Amino acid sequence: MAFESLTDKFSKILKKVRGQSRLTEKNMDEMLQEVRIALFEADVNFKVVKEFINNIKEEALGTKVYDTLNPGQMVVKIVNDELVKLLGSADSELTFEKNKPTIIMLVGLQGTGKTTTAGKLALLFKKKLNKRVLLAAADVYRPAAIDQLVTLAKQVGVDIVNMGDKVSPVEIAKAAKKKAYDDRYDVLIIDTAGRLTIDEALMQELKDIKDNVEPTEILLLVDAMSGQDAVNTALSFNQKLGLTGAIMSKLDSDARGGAALSIKHLTGVSIKYAGVGETLNDLDIFYPERMADRILGMGDVLSLVEKAQEQLDEKEVKKTTQKMMDGEFDLNDMLSQMKQVQKLGKLSGILKMIPGMPKITPEQQAQAEKEMKMFETIINSMTPEERKNPAILKNSRKVRIARGSGTSNQEINKVIKKYEQTKEMMKKMKNYKKGGPMPPGFPGM
Repeated sequence: MAFESLTDKFSKILKKVRGQSRLTEKNMDEMLQEVRIALFEADVNFKVVKEFINNIKEEALGTKVYDTLNPGQMVVKIVNDELVKLLGSADSELTFEKNKPTIIMLVGLQGTGKTTTAGKLALLFKKKLNKRVLLAAADVYRPAAIDQLVTLAKQVGVDIVNMGDKVSPVEIAKAAKKKAYDDRYDVLIIDTAGRLTIDEALMQELKDIKDNVEPTEILLLVDAMSGQDAVNTALSFNQKLGLTGAIMSKLDSDARGGAALSIKHLTGVSIKYAGVGETLNDLDIFYPERMADRILGMGDVLSLVEKAQEQLDEKEVKKTTQKMMDGEFDLNDMLSQMKQVQKLGKLSGILKMIPGMPKITPEQQAQAEKEMKMFETIINSMTPEERKNPAILKNSRKVRIARGSGTSNQEINKVIKKYEQTKEMMKKMKNYKKGGPMPPGFPGM
């Protein structure tokens, strides 16, 4: 995940600061030097780093942080506030027209995933915002891009203007605008052609489209993996077209994240959306405050709650939770619970959103996913009676299940043990709700 290394470093730096009973200029300078190094290692532009450090220094002096009772907490707040400013503050909202279609022109270099992002945007607008969306295939130089957008439109369930690759992109954009107005669509997304490098022909074509359709938003797709090249690309496109925002793709990768922290400050262009995976659902609205919290290791509970509301079956969750609290929890419920968790994405990503949760390694992530698949295979190899009443799982039954699932008695015992632990924890939680002591292992114990 982007920012992972930076988050680790910031967490250590700020933990040290929080531990200081009193801040002096000396230990403040030491902390800022560590922050400076961490930002440089994350590939943040040197001008941005310099101003960021100076702003923290000035703010610390202005709020008389050295004289406060909790100087460490004050420093954390100042660093957080400055990060939010770097990431775009409140400028990340997309503008939607009220009484006419919102026209979005999607631009960028070839190979950044622009066509896929058009499909992701269409799904997000349709699913989250209940918008009626029209796509326009204006990348005539790559027939595969047109075919891909047609396929994506079908998958998402939105309409598309496809005039083939023999019509000019400007004419396609004009026809799409007419259809969007005539048929009262809420949003039109125009997928424009990219090039391997920025050239005059590309820019002129994009300027012609802009002049003819007058888009509400011109969004540039930039690849988080490209580092400072992403900033240079944004500067060039913004100078020629007047961008209204950026979409940062591959923020789920191991990119260092410097581009995301530099782009707003150097170009004035805010990040509006973040690509966090390869599926059509993997596009998030970019919230600077939430991203700043994540970078500082404070989690992102709001995004986790939103993800849960979108992905989870509320009735199923309530039903399983109630059964757990009533002590009627069986292996069917355990399997249902596991499938609901899997809908939220990778375990490492979920843990990062919860403040104070430990970081897991890629090896631990792979092991957890492997174990969940094994549990599912084992439970599916049981009879309905065995799932409902695991107590009847004697040795002969385990041998049969092991053969059917390609596992061992030991692995079946692991499933049963996990089930018993979950059941016991729920029993303790039920007692706690009745006024008993908090179960061991819970926060505060």
